[in-house]
Formats: sequence, C-alpha cells, structure tokens
Amino acid sequence: MGAAEEPQTEPEGGEVAEDEAFESSDCPGAKEEVAAGSAAAWPALGFDVPPSRVYHFCRQFMSGAPNPNPNPNPKPNPNSSSNNNNFLKGVKWSPDGSSFLTSSDDNTLRLFYLPEDACSAEHNAAVDEEDSYVASLIVKEAESVYDYCWYPYMSVSDPATCVFASTTRDHPIHLWDAITGELRCTYRAYDAMDEITAALSLSFNPSGTKLFAGYNKAIRVFDVHRPGRDFEQYSLLKGKEGPSGIVSSISFSPTHSGVLAVGSYSQTTAIYAESNMEPLYVLHGQLGGVTQVLFSKDGNYLYTGGRKDPYILCWDIRNTVGIVYKLYRSSDNTNQRISFDIEPGGRHLGTGGQDGLVHIYDLQSGQWKIGFQAASDTVNGFTFHPYLPLAASSSGNRRFDMLDNFEENTILAGDENCASIWMFSCSAQVDY
Repeated sequence: MGAAEEPQTEPEGGEVAEDEAFESSDCPGAKEEVAAGSAAAWPALGFDVPPSRVYHFCRQFMSGAPNPNPNPNPKPNPNSSSNNNNFLKGVKWSPDGSSFLTSSDDNTLRLFYLPEDACSAEHNAAVDEEDSYVASLIVKEAESVYDYCWYPYMSVSDPATCVFASTTRDHPIHLWDAITGELRCTYRAYDAMDEITAALSLSFNPSGTKLFAGYNKAIRVFDVHRPGRDFEQYSLLKGKEGPSGIVSSISFSPTHSGVLAVGSYSQTTAIYAESNMEPLYVLHGQLGGVTQVLFSKDGNYLYTGGRKDPYILCWDIRNTVGIVYKLYRSSDNTNQRISFDIEPGGRHLGTGGQDGLVHIYDLQSGQWKIGFQAASDTVNGFTFHPYLPLAASSSGNRRFDMLDNFEENTILAGDENCASIWMFSCSAQVDY
C-alpha cells in the first residue's frame, strides 16, 4: 500500500400493515445521544502515514452468496443464477458504530458487525485471502437499490431503534429491522395515476421523526410513526428557482438549525428551511448532476459532489457568492456515484475516486493531506467511523464482457469489487 501523489487542487476565494414503525409513540432515544462513544472523546486521527487495512471482504460479493467462497480463483458459470458481475455501490456506518451496511448491484444490502477488538488487536487483512468474516444480515430487495439510510438514533442496546430505510425501483420505501432482517413497514408515495412512485434519495431529519424522500422536482415528507401513504409534498420549483431535476441527495445541518440541503441532477443545490420547505438560496457551479451534499460538522459549510465532475465544491452557506475552494478526485470518466465523508473531528474530508485512491483533505485550508491505494478499481464509497479511528471503503464498477471471454474476464482480483476497514493512527483525544 503506497502513498498517492498529491492531486491538483483549486482553492478559490412489498407492503406491511400500517402499524407503528417503532414500539412506542416517541422515538426511543430521540432526545439523547445513544451512539456508543458520542458522550466521550473521539480520537484525533493522524494522517501522516497511510492507514492499515484491518478487515477485508470480497468473496461473498463475487459469488452473491452469504458465505465466502474458499476457492481463491472460482470459475464462474455463465448459466449460473449467481451474479458474478456484481459490484459494490456504497457503504455506511451505523450511527452507534456497531456495524456497517453495504449496497451492491445484486439488489442486496449486507450488514457486518464490527468485532469488539477491532482497535485493540493486531489485524492485517490481505486482499488475496478469504474474507475476514461473513455478513450477519442479508436483505434482498426485488429491484435496484437507489438509496438507503440509518435511523439517526440507532443503538444495538435498544432494539426498537435498530432500523434502516431503503428505496428501490418501482417500490415503496422500506423500513427494515437491522437485527432480524424483517420488514417493519412501508412508506408509499403515489403519482397522478395513483401508481407507486419510487424515491430516489432518503434522509431522516435530525430528530428522527420525519423521513424526507427525494423525487423528480419534489420532496415528500413521511411521519416515521405513521407508515402508509400519508405524506406532505413540496414542489421544489417555485418561480424560476429551485432544482429542476431528480432530487439525488438530501443532507441536514448537524447543528439542529432546521436547515437542509437538496442536490439534484440539474447541477444545482438548494438550501431549504425544514419547517416549511421555503427555499433560502440556490447554488450553481457543479459540472455534472449533483450526487452528494454534506454539511460540515459546525453547519457553516456545505460540500457538494457531482457525476463526472472531478471536484468537490466547498460553499460557505453564510456567504454563497462564490466557491470557497475545490477538492480534486478522479471521477470525470465514470457515471458512478462516488461518496465522501468528514471525520468526526470535523477537520478532514476523505473521498474515493475511479483510480482506486482515497484522498484526505484538510478542510481548514482545502489542501491535500495524504492519499492511499484502497482498491484497484473505483472506490465509490468512503466513510469514517462515528468515534473510532476507523474508516470503511467500498469499490467496484460494472464490467461488460463478451460471451467468448466471460470466464476469463469475470475472475476478479481480491482488491476489486471489495469492502475494507481501515485503521488510522491517532495522536490525541479531542473532546466535544
């Protein structure tokens, strides 16, 4: 694993009965921090040296089966029902840090629990060996997964909060039990023809009481405790302002200020007030359709990334006249969503790219800090652990093979179409 060269930067100025989604009428833990470690200090991550790979997963994604294939070079069968051309599309830590969830092209969400000794024991995962361990939970959707998100107060100590939402093509929003894998309930939106229309993006509000779903030129808001077809609808086209395309990403300010950002494929990002969905301002500047929006930890800055756009843009939402700076990543030749994340201390941002590298940037200056090789294909997901010096990455891309060389080209290396857990060095403790 070698360090990357410094990149260029451009600093600038199915349905379930409509019963309760949770066991009580109040969101359990909604008024207190339940993430294990959120009440303590988090580590100040060190980025002077590349992180070490402590866990690695690839076999179970290659075969589409719940257990890793012990054969390091499996011969795929073109007539097999398993998806040997499967690839990962993203990874997300649970809010309490106990597990992470992956999404892959085989319409499957897999949940992996983090071992208790993840930071205390010596782990050096090799990419050409068997998976570190298997997924504890597998949720199979009927169609392609558009988006998924965790309930913000999820904690394994309170089973009622252990849920995540997903949205898939031609289906309602599903709320899944993260312990049993059962479908808790559905949230259904209908179009003018009274047919179910699928959400393209999802996000719980900070209090966990509402589920915001993005559609074409509109957002529908569901009450978490009232599954079914009841929702509030807000058109995002008011006058000539607002996103004019599909809402691809939703992000709430972490400071509970009642402000949310909405990105769309129309290359625009809009800021709204949660209380009435009134537009505050619209940001223009992304070269491609916006695929992710993310607030800084203090809520003063917004970071946006786009499809086939090599730059993540930083905006000061207190003064939106211009872009503060741009952060480079290799993404101008892929249609994939490439996600980025900000570490718990709020000082650094990490992002993958189509070159297999992960770049870390200092957000105070916008300068590149370090890069490392995470995979040999596109790193489409990168996310920091909520309170440990760990991060998760996912990689993979769609491959188009001719029938006459199917077997040869679908045998992937261990660092292709994989998920990894990385450990960073930490120098000190930073208190809340």
